[in-house]
Amino acid sequence: MPNSSSVSEFLLLPFADTRELQLLHFGLFLGIYLAALLGNGLILTTVACHHRLHTPMDFFLLNLALLDLGCISTTLPKAMANALWDTRAISYQGCATQVFFFLFFIAAEYSVLTLMAYDRYVAICKSLHYGSLVGSRACAQMAAAAWGSGFLNAVLHTATTFSLPLCQGNAVDQFFCEIPQILKLSCSDAYLREVGALAFSVSLVFGCFVFIALSYMQIFRAVLRMPSEQGQHKAFSTCLPHLAVVSLFVSTGMFAYLKPPSISSPSLDLVVAVLYSVVPAAMNPLIYSMRNKELKHALRKRFGYISSSLIMGAKS
Repeated sequence: MPNSSSVSEFLLLPFADTRELQLLHFGLFLGIYLAALLGNGLILTTVACHHRLHTPMDFFLLNLALLDLGCISTTLPKAMANALWDTRAISYQGCATQVFFFLFFIAAEYSVLTLMAYDRYVAICKSLHYGSLVGSRACAQMAAAAWGSGFLNAVLHTATTFSLPLCQGNAVDQFFCEIPQILKLSCSDAYLREVGALAFSVSLVFGCFVFIALSYMQIFRAVLRMPSEQGQHKAFSTCLPHLAVVSLFVSTGMFAYLKPPSISSPSLDLVVAVLYSVVPAAMNPLIYSMRNKELKHALRKRFGYISSSLIMGAKS
């Protein structure tokens, strides 16, 4: 039986069996990838260049856009290249690198979403202390902690997973290197080490989820006690985009990792993986720009500036 020392590459799950469908999927995911690059790139440049968007929430949104770009760029380009060139292979080192960066970005993104819930809680429930609790220095420290926690999580799981001996071949039932699918290839008595690490991470994820849920319970209680209907509408409008992003991220991720084995299948796993690893990166800019008037106005100005620059360049 082969072990990890004899596995030089893995075979990823293709999007489709026929060449025509592979090219169709390539075009579809290319469109999604370009939309994610454009949307998150516009948010990055807009927040960085617009002086009215230098609030703590906008700072966390900038970090979220960076992480979304990193997450989708870790998985989708390789899958698109495989679909375009009709291949399934990814090298052992490439698979380990993909696992590391995907876990890094996804864990850091979840931490940033937790910080954004804290920011909304302080802004609405402790508004008089907002400047002292969520100042620029505190934001930088919290963001550094989020990125650092993602890095440590990635190191822990990548090192543990790729130290396991592989006894079940090299075919990964996913379009990118995903830890649960790699664990299926490990020897039955060896994967318990990674299960322990996963249990530790799941407890942290659950803790963050409870914190987000409790924060929003306090937020909704405070908003409903506001005497002004306009104040309630403004408070809800600042919270709903973040709540929508968290719901999309958590629901798809939980279904991917906690669904019963009885309903698991390669096609369902593929769809769910796309929902939690690809769709949020493309949808997050749209969700935030729809409800944030300042960001929407700044994006329009930025997009208008880019369009006029392109027209002027074409005329010259």
